[in-house]
Amino acid sequence: MRRTRKFSVDRRSFLKGAAVAGAATLAAPTGVAQGPPAPAQRAAAVPRPSPGVETGTPPEVDVLTTERCGSDFMVDVIKALDMDYICSNPGSSFRALHESVINYGGNQRPEFLTCCHEESSVAMAHGYSKIEGKPLGVLAHGTVGLQHAAMAIYNAYCDRAPVYIIVGNSIDATMRRPGVEWAHSVQDAAAMVRDYVKWDDLPISLPHFAESAVRAYKMAMTPPMLPVLLVADAELQERPIHETDKLRIPKLTRTSPPQGDSGAVAEAARLLAAAQSPVIIADRAARTPAGLKYLIELAETLQAPVIDQGGRMNFPSRHPLNQSSRGRALVADADVILGLELTDFWGTVNAYRDQLERSSRSITKAGAKLISITALDLYAKANYQDFQRYAEIDVAMAADAEATLPALIEAVKKLITPDRKNAFQARGVKLASASQAALEQSRTDATYAWDASPISTARLSAELWAQIKTEDWSLVSTSLSGWPQRLWTFDKYYQYIGGSGGAGVGYGAPAAVGAALANKKYGRLSVNFQNDGDLMYAPGVLWTAAHHRIPLLSVMHNNRAYHQEVMHLQRMSNRHNRGIERPHIGTTIDDPNVDYSKMAQSMGLYAEGPITDPKDLGPAIKRAIAAVKRGDAALLDVVTQPR
Repeated sequence: MRRTRKFSVDRRSFLKGAAVAGAATLAAPTGVAQGPPAPAQRAAAVPRPSPGVETGTPPEVDVLTTERCGSDFMVDVIKALDMDYICSNPGSSFRALHESVINYGGNQRPEFLTCCHEESSVAMAHGYSKIEGKPLGVLAHGTVGLQHAAMAIYNAYCDRAPVYIIVGNSIDATMRRPGVEWAHSVQDAAAMVRDYVKWDDLPISLPHFAESAVRAYKMAMTPPMLPVLLVADAELQERPIHETDKLRIPKLTRTSPPQGDSGAVAEAARLLAAAQSPVIIADRAARTPAGLKYLIELAETLQAPVIDQGGRMNFPSRHPLNQSSRGRALVADADVILGLELTDFWGTVNAYRDQLERSSRSITKAGAKLISITALDLYAKANYQDFQRYAEIDVAMAADAEATLPALIEAVKKLITPDRKNAFQARGVKLASASQAALEQSRTDATYAWDASPISTARLSAELWAQIKTEDWSLVSTSLSGWPQRLWTFDKYYQYIGGSGGAGVGYGAPAAVGAALANKKYGRLSVNFQNDGDLMYAPGVLWTAAHHRIPLLSVMHNNRAYHQEVMHLQRMSNRHNRGIERPHIGTTIDDPNVDYSKMAQSMGLYAEGPITDPKDLGPAIKRAIAAVKRGDAALLDVVTQPR
């Protein structure tokens, strides 16, 4: 056997020789050999470079490699922003940045997470931010990638969630590769999503990128928290960094959340302390665990009922002052209503009828005072009007509710006399009794259709609760007709993350995977009630969960329909006197039925189903939880009642 002679050459000579050999190979004729191979010819000796070649001025040649490029510095900046992960479907417009993350950056902080759709990338970041309290990065590819990501960006915008997006683009038209790169490039990449991001920028130099990257992170994390977007020019990414380039990363200084004006806080405290029937309503009030603690303290100080609208985990579900199930009656009886980060204050204090001639009416009693504390008053845009109807507020604070609560609590405490304290305690006793009665009623309601097939959503919720209640769990989705909130005990901030914000279908599965990713390092059991129609939007996120070993239990709420749309069509059919026999057309997901367990198994998950007999549910849940505890993602396909 012929031995290969080892040799070494300097890199520049090797690359030059390789280029010549490559050209010769390309010029040689191709085809199937008809006879024995020709004897190997000895290669010509590689000329030894003359002294001074490496130190002198090189001839004008194509430079094929560089030790350090712009994207390496971009990764340095990203690392300085404390981003643990980057979610992305790969794309050529950020190929240099991708390569720098995995090689130069060692694929650690950030670690590249492979996603099968840009909408999944952003939704994962959305879910992650609501557990971890900070953004992770998203890379999107040019025009097409950003268009795929747009719906998820809009959900995060409506949900006031910080998502950090970098989109690749080839700005200089003379530098674009012929063909598809033209279709994937654009003059103003951010234009298509500018109406629903907080801020965007197009850095034209590396120092500019560093400043904009730090500014974007700071803006995303300042209430109201929202998505931000940077455009990373492909040439800027790939261009070599020269020793003369003076690059530095600006210091990141977080902005303190805005607090309510002291005079307005004092007036709100006066109204609350004097009220006979105050009500506290919270939507996205708790940004952090501290927000949950502050709201408990305020409610207990006043012995006032709390209505949790569920934008975040604002208040413990079994706390005697939690009166969320009695919201409408409490609002109607209230003399003072405190709204904390309400998405829709008008809808909270008005009744609306969706009928042939739409109508609305106020449900508050005469003289009731409305107090609002929300950072949403600091930010609004014209085109996408998710800010709802205008509410007539008596005391309006354009401020972050969580940051304002400590001052409000202290102001209230100063106003409480012994007589008022006794009145508050008597009020609290009545509220505790009402809370217990509501829980008992929910448990009774849950027994209806207990043995039905398809399986009732109440039984599905109860069966799962029975097996996770002793675990450190986190519900990373919102669905199932509110049964978890009615039957489970929520008392930790991470146990509930709210909804999608924009009600865009396709959020649930990837947001659950993102939240489960954040829960992973804490060893929490992440649970997802997964709607069937939602999963069909981008099911590839199941593969991402399996590939990156993200433990998550997904339990299908498989009613084989977009059931909300079924009900809308039923309403229209009734309104037009046409019967309700045909609203299944265009709204159901059957004929054939989707086998979600096989879908999940094909992507590497532990999966069972379809489960139609409620007696099979408990054992299947036990097996799936065991799989998740082993570090796997698992899915149970449960065929359920419509709601």
